[in-house]
Amino acid sequence: MDLPGNVTTNLSLGTEDPRPSSLRLSVLGAFVLTLLGCLVAATFAWNALVLVTIALVRTFHRTPYNLVVSMAVSDVLVAALVMPLSLAHELAGRRWRLGARLCQLWIACDVLCCTASIWNVMAIALDRYWSITRHLAYTRGTRRRVSNLMIALTWALSAVISLAPLLFGWGEIYSKSREACQVSRQPAYAVVSTLSAFYLPLGVVLFVYCRIYRAARLRLGFRRSNSVHPAPKPVQRVPAQEPQMLFTARHSTVTFQAEGDTWREQKEQRAAVMVGILIGVFVICWTPFFITELVSPLCSCDLPALWKSVFLWLGYSNSFFNPLIYTAFNKSYNNAVKSFFCRQH
Repeated sequence: MDLPGNVTTNLSLGTEDPRPSSLRLSVLGAFVLTLLGCLVAATFAWNALVLVTIALVRTFHRTPYNLVVSMAVSDVLVAALVMPLSLAHELAGRRWRLGARLCQLWIACDVLCCTASIWNVMAIALDRYWSITRHLAYTRGTRRRVSNLMIALTWALSAVISLAPLLFGWGEIYSKSREACQVSRQPAYAVVSTLSAFYLPLGVVLFVYCRIYRAARLRLGFRRSNSVHPAPKPVQRVPAQEPQMLFTARHSTVTFQAEGDTWREQKEQRAAVMVGILIGVFVICWTPFFITELVSPLCSCDLPALWKSVFLWLGYSNSFFNPLIYTAFNKSYNNAVKSFFCRQH
């Protein structure tokens, strides 16, 4: 993010651009950098807290919390490896002065961790979708195998996307003369990386949420059409005791089924709300960045450095919101954490 008082720079690797003579930090610039530093610290602390809690509480040592662990690991790596170097990049006026090796490491970790975070959101959405719509066939063993497969695919695909420019020379990411370090701007890589890292998961999560919403509406409509009505009074010709016992048995059976259905519906409703907010925040945070990442290389144009920084840090903030959303809307998680700390004290 260009600070007030700096010369606005253009990091396209093939263009001439005057270098800023010095870094002058205004009050507004210092305030913005302080906020970004707080965002880095809070993102790391909150995701680390989720990981520590899951490690300590035995209840969480099962599916689907392995997906939550994978998401928290990707987000804590964003906070530990990616965001601090991005902050240093901003402090230097978006000039890279830390050498080629560290540039390559930063870009690789950036693409790896952010892509893994996005795909972990998709994996959690798919897991919730299958658990709601196919809860009879989606057994514990099946859920464990599917979630482990999704985690393996998430990190394998993220590694391939992040290492492609380094392994196959797919575009330039560092220029010593320009003091520039950025993701490869080659059009072919831009299309492949953005489609696989964002647009494909985006399509999946939107489809999944539409199906979850539709399933919830259908289930609610079915429940309303089959609501429990009071049983008719027993006929006088039948002896008094027998019908009364029969009526009580039937009434208690229907009540038990209704309470079970209500509990499942409440659980599904909380899951649908959590997935919906998780997806909504994910879309808001990452869409502007990936639109520019796809359009700019194809049209050989570039946004002002200020807007590039805004969109980049907006995407990073998704790693801060993910654990907040999951812990706030997961009642089982909150109850287990409360009972654990109550036992400790």
